[in-house]
Amino acid sequence: QLQLVESGGGVVQPGGSLRLSCATSGFTLDNYAIAWFRQAPGKEREGVLCMTGSGEITNYADSVKGRFTISRDNAKPIVYLQMDNLKPEDTAVYYCAADWRAHCSLYVAFDYWGRGTQVTVSS
Repeated sequence: QLQLVESGGGVVQPGGSLRLSCATSGFTLDNYAIAWFRQAPGKEREGVLCMTGSGEITNYADSVKGRFTISRDNAKPIVYLQMDNLKPEDTAVYYCAADWRAHCSLYVAFDYWGRGTQVTVSS
């Protein structure tokens, strides 16, 4: 059974950093696109970053360029979202999602989702 479990959220001051983890099981990362999404209160869910099985990265959100990075450890297997220089507008529930494909297009829905982890950026 394919599962995704996010962790690493919390409360951080502006300018701080967090690393989110998406622990995966039941599938091989090589064959799936893994993406991070976020949903802030009162807003629609938005894509953040995505990585294909071959390692190609797609950045969905201009607001995180230069601050967020996606990576993975196939041995564990975990997908990470490193978030630096956090801003209050990054406050949201962050989700990881997976889909069996070799691209990160948002025109195709991601089939599998974790339950999310809360990130709050506040002084």
